[in-house]
Amino acid sequence: MTQTGRCLCGAVTYAFKPPIKWMAHCHCESCRRAVSAGFASYFCVRDGQWRWTGASPKTYESSPGVWRDFCGVCGSQMTYRAERYAGEIHFHAATLDDPTQFTPTVHVYTAEALPWALSDDGLPRK
Repeated sequence: MTQTGRCLCGAVTYAFKPPIKWMAHCHCESCRRAVSAGFASYFCVRDGQWRWTGASPKTYESSPGVWRDFCGVCGSQMTYRAERYAGEIHFHAATLDDPTQFTPTVHVYTAEALPWALSDDGLPRK
């Protein structure tokens, strides 16, 4: 079954086929600043399982070997990509057309977490 997602204005759209490799909340400062929120929620899809179906996003190299894709019209953050995670892409969970499909399994980079943004939800913390 194909699943889909989009930016706020609907210009940048994507489709992917499960399985999803992992789902997580990231608390690193870079991700928090990129999304202007207490943490960023991602799901990972292997290359070859996804494609852009609308306009291509714009890309920003946020640090050496790290790229963040976003809509050039509305500014919505779409993905995180990094050399160290070759062969996969990390989509922002809130971009899913059905975000109820997102079920995180872990909090990552919790050493950088803001105290008001780390819930006691029982998920492992790394």
